[in-house]
Amino acid sequence: MKFTFHTSALLACAALALPLVVSANPILDGYKAETKGTFSAAAGEKLYKTVGPNQLSCASCHTDSPKNAGKHAKTNKAIDPLAPSANAQRFTDAAKVEKWFKRNCNDALGRACTTQEKGDFMTYVLSVK
Repeated sequence: MKFTFHTSALLACAALALPLVVSANPILDGYKAETKGTFSAAAGEKLYKTVGPNQLSCASCHTDSPKNAGKHAKTNKAIDPLAPSANAQRFTDAAKVEKWFKRNCNDALGRACTTQEKGDFMTYVLSVK
């Protein structure tokens, strides 16, 4: 098989894109289907750092970096890293993801998170390497 420059360049581009395909997340895909929109890592990072009416943010327990282990702000209970790059079990079970979004959005923000916020948040946390 004879490769031309264009074929080689195309294969190189495909190889670079492969991690993006492999790292797809079915939970995030479900949020995308629900909103029919796009998500922003910058908006997710902003949400991660937002201090709500209870003077808590996600970073209050999960540290400034989602790839670090944290501890609960009130109980001091250890919390495994939030970023899947540091904890492969994160964002793999839809029921757990919804349970923790419900609990933590209410604790930190004093309200439920929207689907858009969940998608932005996951996009941010999944991008942390």
